[in-house]
Amino acid sequence: MYTYTDFDAAFVAERNRQFRAQVERRIDGSLTEDEFKPLRLMNGLYLQLHAYMLRVAIPYGTLSSRQMDQLAYLAEKWDKGYGHFTTRQNIQYNWPELRDVPDMLDALGEVQMHAIQTSGNTIRNVTADHFAGAAADEVADPRPVAELIRQWSTDHPEFQSMPRKFKVAVTGAENDRAVIRAHDIGLRIVERDGVIGYEVLVGGGLGRTPMIGKVIHDFLPEEDLLPYLESIVSVWNQIGRRDNKYKARIKITVHEVGLDEIRRLVEERFALVKPLFTGVDQDHFARIKAQFEAPDFVEKSVGPFNQAYNDDPVFRAWADTNLTAHRAEGYSIVSISLKAHGATPGDATAEQMRVMADLARQYGHDELRISHEQNVILPHVHRADLPAIHAKLKEHGLATANINLISDIIACPGMDYCALATARSIPIAQEIATRFDDLKLEHDIGELKIKISGCINACGHHHVGHIGILGLDRAGVENYQITLGGDHTQTAAIGERAGPGFSADAIVPAIERLVDAYLEHRTEKSETFLQTYRRLGIAPFKAALYPESKAVAAE
Repeated sequence: MYTYTDFDAAFVAERNRQFRAQVERRIDGSLTEDEFKPLRLMNGLYLQLHAYMLRVAIPYGTLSSRQMDQLAYLAEKWDKGYGHFTTRQNIQYNWPELRDVPDMLDALGEVQMHAIQTSGNTIRNVTADHFAGAAADEVADPRPVAELIRQWSTDHPEFQSMPRKFKVAVTGAENDRAVIRAHDIGLRIVERDGVIGYEVLVGGGLGRTPMIGKVIHDFLPEEDLLPYLESIVSVWNQIGRRDNKYKARIKITVHEVGLDEIRRLVEERFALVKPLFTGVDQDHFARIKAQFEAPDFVEKSVGPFNQAYNDDPVFRAWADTNLTAHRAEGYSIVSISLKAHGATPGDATAEQMRVMADLARQYGHDELRISHEQNVILPHVHRADLPAIHAKLKEHGLATANINLISDIIACPGMDYCALATARSIPIAQEIATRFDDLKLEHDIGELKIKISGCINACGHHHVGHIGILGLDRAGVENYQITLGGDHTQTAAIGERAGPGFSADAIVPAIERLVDAYLEHRTEKSETFLQTYRRLGIAPFKAALYPESKAVAAE
């Protein structure tokens, strides 16, 4: 893991000192809310529906046990005893008092964390594959790349007041677990003839105009990464729309100007920028890479795992859903579900955070990851230790065996917290999860990604859900639209709207009808919902959603 230098620590401390003074001026009335707003947003502080919300950066989703312990401390001391992990691999505290926020930031600084650029029209927290450095299908660990981009982009003087926010994601595998095709810039590490380079995508994004990113460079040399990224962002910063915030994202610029013209402008800018990078960035990149050395993997018998798997059906169900192949023999990647049936997706109590920190410290080479799917990962666990880990997770409500199943739902905070939301997300997610747990169907259903957003901004990634749910306000009444066939992976697709929306009371029965239609039409148990949808198209699912239309047609 990356360790702060003295410069990093001093930089964060100075930013916190400045913000403390700004908070004091807001409290004593020297600053109005309008004057304070851009200052607080630069430091990750939002004013939400009921209170301030502090969004803390977890760069590329990587945490140490000490950092997770400190997040638990913040939740307990300055919030209501829990935190909310987000689709940007951040954590949000929903109830801090304004006067306490500077102390929270100082506490984060003690463990090499901050909230800088988790808001505002800047380059946001850089995200990465949550299995980075562990996945069996990985070409190279994307975290050093993400760290290099984080350092380059933090307080970059040219990129502090852009047309809109800007998001970057990096993966080191062909299997896309970082949603790179739905980002302003997506990077995939690729290898050609033993040489590492990058496939660069541009113009992806969700929100009110969802788009899949397009390849602007299919093999960018490693040494050209920063000057090329700088060229892309500079071009957009110059020509991007500032007259309409809904058309300000780079996806709109690419759509309006055209990919070929954007590529030409970027190459033109790159010719000017490249000579300014004298190789210092690559020297620094080498130092960063050295901090991401693989842990010292151990060799021991997997007998305890095999015995538990054969003897304990509860453990076996958890192992079948929550474990992923690791690149080291005898190891597994453990996904800890924060989606217990009926719980708030992505929430973890301070106690649960400490439990996960302890498990990483004792069994996981002191590493944790936050996934964009709002779960926590132990990336390096020997299979011999899995029975003990599972037993500890069970004690604390963290052993739900549902990764990638219908109850493993992504959901934004919705109208329970967010000032922008037009409908609730959390109760809908809870009701769906509880309903299918009652039916005891989710393991038979298999992989099915439901994603819920409480407004058009799509923080719940509903556009790329196999089943997406968008909550809207229709004349003061919550109305939930359904999209079908979305996909966030290497075969990314934007879901197709099924038809008229459903009331809060009708949305769960509608989802149940969709699932029943899938179970009826799949050719075999191994055919997933998405595969069935792609084979048959939307027609049989629309018929299931709107049976009254079918009845009218029959008449």
